[in-house]
Amino acid sequence: MKDFEKLSERQQNILRFMERYINDNGFPPTIRDIGAATGIDSTSVVNYNLNKLVKAGFLERVAAKSRGMRLVRPLPGSHQTPIRPTAEVIQIPMVGRIAAGQPVNVPDNLYADMENPVELPASMLTGVNLGEVSALTVKGDSMIDAMIRDGDIIIMRHTSTAHNGDMVAVWLDEREETTLKYFYDEGERIRLQPAHPTMDPIYVDARQCHIQGRVLSVIRQMR
Repeated sequence: MKDFEKLSERQQNILRFMERYINDNGFPPTIRDIGAATGIDSTSVVNYNLNKLVKAGFLERVAAKSRGMRLVRPLPGSHQTPIRPTAEVIQIPMVGRIAAGQPVNVPDNLYADMENPVELPASMLTGVNLGEVSALTVKGDSMIDAMIRDGDIIIMRHTSTAHNGDMVAVWLDEREETTLKYFYDEGERIRLQPAHPTMDPIYVDARQCHIQGRVLSVIRQMR
């Protein structure tokens, strides 16, 4: 407790955020996540404080991995032991944004951003061909009752088929738009169901609706 009190307020905030993030997601945040959550604009300043926390014995870091961090001692008021993230981390390409609201047009020039990939513990995608997986940032709040909010990241497996109740990304021919919704095949039409108490489902001709992928998991961004 006394060691924690000796830390700067900024360093205490970093540790508190990391503890919440790891508890919610099962893996550590990136340096950018930490900066955004604690009001630090410079990644070098975040890195400086992380190194200070390593010296103080609160943190361990693995070089060359943006999520290569773990808490090594409990924080004051915490009743949980520090979570040790999976050692093996995989990188998933970030390919753009997807609407969780009214459908929006998707530009044709989306590309896989491997300069800023999403890093995950390998155990989260056991049995999945990594060549079929990508990440997208959610735009909109139509899936809020599914615990998916604007700015969250979904991990999607590319597929052209889905079962009723699956959360999918679909392309709508007539609108030339894509959207994120629950999928229900009702014969000649498809019902795309939002998870929002005030939003109505979207009904489309089954021939005009093409599944692009199925959601595997969600990475929630701390607010």
